[in-house]
Amino acid sequence: MFSFSSDNFISIFAMAIPIVAIVGGITVAVVRTLGQQRIAELAHRERIAALERGLDPSKLPPPPVIDYGPAYGNYSPLRRYHGLLIGGIVTLITGIAIAVFLGILANDKNAWAVGLIPAGVGIALLLSAGVVKPRNGGTSGTGTPPSVG
Repeated sequence: MFSFSSDNFISIFAMAIPIVAIVGGITVAVVRTLGQQRIAELAHRERIAALERGLDPSKLPPPPVIDYGPAYGNYSPLRRYHGLLIGGIVTLITGIAIAVFLGILANDKNAWAVGLIPAGVGIALLLSAGVVKPRNGGTSGTGTPPSVG
């Protein structure tokens, strides 16, 4: 009824890997957020029930602190600079490697130009790292990102 050749199976399998990774990552994020929200909701209900029973609010434990991960952590200009610098170097080298690989192996003489896309992104990341580089050693981080407006 169904016949699969090895070429079809390999191509389907190759496309399934990134799809499963993306769906899995989104699922983990949603489940974590829902779990943290549920903990906060239960703590809030517990506090309301205790207050309705006449307990002194000062005797109640503090509400739980929800950790939203490193994206909402302390602001560090040096960390931002290092992240852009590392990302730029990795992306630039990847683009150069793709260009060399396709230049050697591809039958099309202009196939190497595909490597220019990640190389250009890497150069842009390196330029933006130079723009945001802390000028005083990165010690002026206040723990909060700069306000806009």
